[in-house]
Amino acid sequence: MGYLKALKDIFFPERVDFLDMLLKQTESTLKGVRALKRFMEEPNAFNAGIVKEVESETDDIRLEIIKKLNKAFVTPIDREDIFSLSRAIDDIVDYAQRTVEEMLIYKVEPTPKIRKIVDVLVGATEDIYMAVKNLKEKPEKVLEYVIKAKKAENHIEHIYLEALADLFENKDTIYILKMRELYRHLSNSADRCDEAANVISDVVMKIS
Repeated sequence: MGYLKALKDIFFPERVDFLDMLLKQTESTLKGVRALKRFMEEPNAFNAGIVKEVESETDDIRLEIIKKLNKAFVTPIDREDIFSLSRAIDDIVDYAQRTVEEMLIYKVEPTPKIRKIVDVLVGATEDIYMAVKNLKEKPEKVLEYVIKAKKAENHIEHIYLEALADLFENKDTIYILKMRELYRHLSNSADRCDEAANVISDVVMKIS
């Protein structure tokens, strides 16, 4: 029975809609970033737990994508692009979760600059979601959202540098070290939005 199943898997592989799986992963990441925003509005253990739960769910989706990608003979877009896009999308929420975790450990409150970064990050993640969604539905609209996501990342980088400049005016060295790590995580999350946008842009160029 196992031998027959193995032959079936080889000659009649399961058809996998990787674009749908990527959309599901992006939707989960967006849910996690929105949960990050709620945490910044009300920083408590309950809201932190939601971010952690969603981050774990997103990891599971990525692992499923990798598992199916390893078995797939044919993919709708280059398998390297599927892998890279999935990794970037996963990293967005990973850094969000790390931010929350360390805020609780360091016992620091969100600053206005952190809240501002997170607000823009939510918008950037929404743009990535719409870009992935339109890869299948309306490819001609994808670049519109890619451009918006990249502009949002540039905006976050500007806020990040402003935040660091303000931070270094503080006399408390320990506080500076704590906050710099948090700002860096959020900047990294934004960088992954930019990376996802670049991969999506490459995909559009290849299929157009």
